[in-house]
Amino acid sequence: MQAKVSFTQKVKEEICRLPFSDEHLRAVLAAFIKVNGSLQIQNGKSLIVIKTENAKIAKFIYHAVEKVYGIPSRFAYSKTMNFKKRLSYSVIIDEGDYLIGDLEISFLDGKISKHIVCNDDMISGYVSGAFLAAGSCNSPKKSNYHLEISLNDENYAKWFSKLLCKYKGTEFTAKIVKRRLKYVVYLKRAQQIVDFLSMMGATNATLEFENIRIDRDFSSIGNRLQNLDTANYNKTASAAEKQISDITIIDKVLGIDHVQNEKQKLLMKLRLEHDDYSLQELANEMGKQLGENVSRSNINHLFRAIHEMAERYKGAYK
Repeated sequence: MQAKVSFTQKVKEEICRLPFSDEHLRAVLAAFIKVNGSLQIQNGKSLIVIKTENAKIAKFIYHAVEKVYGIPSRFAYSKTMNFKKRLSYSVIIDEGDYLIGDLEISFLDGKISKHIVCNDDMISGYVSGAFLAAGSCNSPKKSNYHLEISLNDENYAKWFSKLLCKYKGTEFTAKIVKRRLKYVVYLKRAQQIVDFLSMMGATNATLEFENIRIDRDFSSIGNRLQNLDTANYNKTASAAEKQISDITIIDKVLGIDHVQNEKQKLLMKLRLEHDDYSLQELANEMGKQLGENVSRSNINHLFRAIHEMAERYKGAYK
């Protein structure tokens, strides 16, 4: 049976299919290597080693390095021995010092080079690289919206959060939380998550998120309206029950036809005939029979007078 593709995986694989320019790819690589790479020395040579559990991302990084720099790279893979026994893919890039220098990456300093994120396209590429390396996004079908990128350094997480605010035309209010040894930059608001997906160029994922969110919102509105209708009906039924109880006392002790106030008399009869009517419906019906405007507040006032009358007759009724 084919494994179900997560929403995060859909987003990442869509990013890998985008037609990036070379400059755009430099920003992607700068973030990906910063977040998910390491500089190693083997046989006197500097190598960049990047690890990922997604074969398509590994292939994307491999081709990106080849396209932009023409630097030799090679693949390696190993099987993790945890519960799920997943394959881990490594992209090993030669001439690591040169690549680190050109992309202005520091594994010790949390700052992001302004030359790598000098405009919106570069910011978009940088954010895409970080998301490919360590990002995740809940499916919009879930009850809580959540997008996050898990980073190793607190200072870098702060710089990354500030970088989001520099992207024009959007307003991100990213928060940072420490989780074990990681510093997680996250968004919870649905619209900001949509803007984030759109910023990365994940158009299909953005549309899927929006369509599901709209359907959920409509369903939620429908449920709230249904709950409101139920609550209003229960409230009307409870009020009607008390009003009928008052009317029953008055009818037994005095008799409805002996009530001197004509409006009170008519309202008592209408309530007994229509125990499911709301106050507004009673007002409309009384208005028709009297040939005058009767408001909901008039009905409410009359019922208060009827209740006071019933309170006076309670002793005789018992």
